[in-house]
Amino acid sequence: MFNAVEFQAKIQNGLIQIPDEYKQEISEGDDIKVILLVKKKILQTQDIIDELTENPVQVNGILSREEIYSR
Repeated sequence: MFNAVEFQAKIQNGLIQIPDEYKQEISEGDDIKVILLVKKKILQTQDIIDELTENPVQVNGILSREEIYSR
């Protein structure tokens, strides 16, 4: 039977540091079960508004902003 504890840690030189508060619960040679939940890095993607702002679509026959507000 396993006793579950949860903590967050950063991997350093391929090792996961166990916080001091949990070290007292384990001994050298103990069987442990490790489950890794890796936080995914989200790729920055452009949405359609960003894309159109950078590359506006030119359409003939449509009133410009100035023409709309000059009426």
